Amino acid sequence: MPQARVIQTGIALERNDEALGPIVVSCGVAGGLRADLSTGTLLVPREVRRPSGETLQCDPELVDLLAAGARALGVEPVFDPLLTSLEIVSGNARARWAARGYAGVDMETGLLDAPRVAAVRVVLDTPRRELSADWRVPMVAILKPWNWSQALWMAREAPAAAALVARVAAAAQGIS
Repeated sequence: MPQARVIQTGIALERNDEALGPIVVSCGVAGGLRADLSTGTLLVPREVRRPSGETLQCDPELVDLLAAGARALGVEPVFDPLLTSLEIVSGNARARWAARGYAGVDMETGLLDAPRVAAVRVVLDTPRRELSADWRVPMVAILKPWNWSQALWMAREAPAAAALVARVAAAAQGIS
């Protein structure tokens, strides 16, 4: 993506120390909230619920470009709303948010403040394969032996998810 500037902000934008600009596309993984969404499902939400309860409307032009990029790769995105949470959502909380119409959850998109925002996320964990809340702080989580199997699973699955997000974003830029 020669015209894009990539900024790694970390979980919940914790490492963000610079202005993001007027157009921001939040890229990364998400937790799937619905049982019908498996690892690898592409989410391009039209709206995002912020931790404050307010709704962020994603920029329609950016959503359409990301969707076109996904379709050019043979992937049909899910447009249902995304939830941004400050904590890892698991157990009954997943089911409650899914019942309210949310497809996935991240920890970043709803924290963004820019005139034009969109998101492209790939489902990593699901109701059938949940992550420990310990992963909110990865350096702490990896020190706990009961998280090691999850670490191995994420090491296998997350690179493919990140690659799909990158290919969709690149394809979208090629369409614009």
